[in-house]
Formats: sequence, C-alpha cells, structure tokens
Amino acid sequence: MDLESILFRQGFGSRRQCRALIAEGRVAVAGRACTDADADFPIDDFAFDVDGTAWRYRAHAYLMLNKPAGYECSREPQHHLSVFALLPAPLAVRGVQCVGRLDEDTTGLLLLSDDGQFVHAYTSPKRKVPKTYLAITRHALDERQLQALRDGVLLHGEKAPIAAAAVRMCDEKQLEITVNEGKYHQVKRMIAAAGNRCEALHRERIGALALPPTLAPGAWQWLDDEALRALRM
Repeated sequence: MDLESILFRQGFGSRRQCRALIAEGRVAVAGRACTDADADFPIDDFAFDVDGTAWRYRAHAYLMLNKPAGYECSREPQHHLSVFALLPAPLAVRGVQCVGRLDEDTTGLLLLSDDGQFVHAYTSPKRKVPKTYLAITRHALDERQLQALRDGVLLHGEKAPIAAAAVRMCDEKQLEITVNEGKYHQVKRMIAAAGNRCEALHRERIGALALPPTLAPGAWQWLDDEALRALRM
C-alpha cells in the first residue's frame, strides 16, 4: 500500500493532509524520513513515525481505556469532557466508537473500536457478555441485600426481575457484582432496588479481560492478541 493511503487509513487526516505530512518530512520509515507519498510498503506489521511518535499499521483499532470520572462516552458531550479527548487525534479521526457506555461518574474498563462487527458483538444483549464492577455503597451491606441481588430485583420499567450473575462482598460497604446485561444505570438501580445506594462504581472486567493495574486513569492501550482472546472466552 502506498504511504499516503497508509496514513489516510490510520486517521492522519484527509488525503491532501497526509500527502502534506509526507512532503514536509514529518513521516519516517525505519528511522528515515520518507517524502514519497507514492512509495509502496507491505502493511503486515508495518511501523512508521509521525512527528517522532511511533505507530503501527492496524486494519482495525481495538483499544482499552481506563476511564476516569467526569468524562462522557459521547462525541457530543452535554456536561463533561468526551472520553475521545483522552485519545490521540488519529484514533478519534478514524472513527473509533465506545463499546457500550459508562456513566460520567463511573470509572474503569472501557473498550473502543472502529470495527463495527466487534462493537456489535460486545454490545448485543443476545451475547450476554459478563461485566464485573466494584461498587461502593452508602450503607453497610448485609446478607439480605446480597441475596436479593443474586435472586433478582425488579427494576422500574422492567417486566421481570434481573439477577446478578455473581455477587461477592469485599468490605462492609464494598461489593463485586457481575451482570450479563447492559441496561441503563443497571448496577446502580439494582443496588437501590436491593435496599442500598451506590456511591461509586468501577468496571473491573469484561468477560475474562481485566483492567491492568498498570493502566493509569485516563490512559489507553492497544488490545493485543492475548487480550482479544480473553474477551472471547
């Protein structure tokens, strides 16, 4: 593939903008500036630099972000900054989407991708992908509340009770809860229906993929093959 097309497909702007980047000597291949926009390169594991930042060609983008509080999962946020402001411009330009959403005050593991099939697979209710959260409650937890979450609670607007796939008490006011659905404010509403109140919520895992402890709030990283396998488990 020619260098102009590589940059264009990776989100570095319009074709004219990509050609200008190359002509200005801002793109390097194997450590050397390449000013030929028509130069062809194999795209398998193709690495290049733009303005000194290293990139690798990827047909699709698969990312994880440690979402901090105070960010909305929207390109047109209403009251807070967008999570897309935490990503490098090329990733936003190439059209990555949030794979499901977290409330602005909910933190933790958020997936993003520009692969429509991937996004659909992990947001479709039919897939019942388990999502595990750590919740801080206002009041002390008791076994009655935990059992209600296990047995199922009826949420406003729902016709049938919804049960947690797993519940574990971590501390007096802290529990780990796994749900298979992705309904609006689901975990908060379930905790309220069980007789408590959720004060803070953090997503720890999607499927078998856990948020790495080394990924700081607001930071992102590519999903490698191991991470993608964990999602499919």
